[in-house]
Amino acid sequence: MGSALGGIQRLIRRRLRSGTSGPRLRGAEVELLRLVETRPGIGIKEAARELHLAGNSVSTLVNQLVKDGHLVRETDPSDRRAARLRLTEAVGNRLRDWQRRRVALVDRHVSRLTEAERDALRAALPALRRLAVTLHEEAEET
Repeated sequence: MGSALGGIQRLIRRRLRSGTSGPRLRGAEVELLRLVETRPGIGIKEAARELHLAGNSVSTLVNQLVKDGHLVRETDPSDRRAARLRLTEAVGNRLRDWQRRRVALVDRHVSRLTEAERDALRAALPALRRLAVTLHEEAEET
């Protein structure tokens, strides 16, 4: 099952890359950008904890994404040593475009399935969501 889910995710990424403008972003960069999108102002230490990465790894990613014009690093007003992260407008637009295109691609292919297959996918969603929760909980414990 894991190989099927991973394969679907890889195929979706490959299909969407062809219509993406700008330099290709690595997986860890996209994960960090998505996190900052959902939690504007998140700090580097907190982002590292959320992504289950070493702080220096996230700091390196942040430096590269700031240099490339994807992230803005602001000084935390309550702790001048800490940084708060925000997306640039351009990368925010890029992420929203990617999401819109991903939804359209998946919807188009799901519509090609039989009604029984669509019902099976809908029935599997609660179990897949629960799987994501348990994976996240286990990662939090380590």
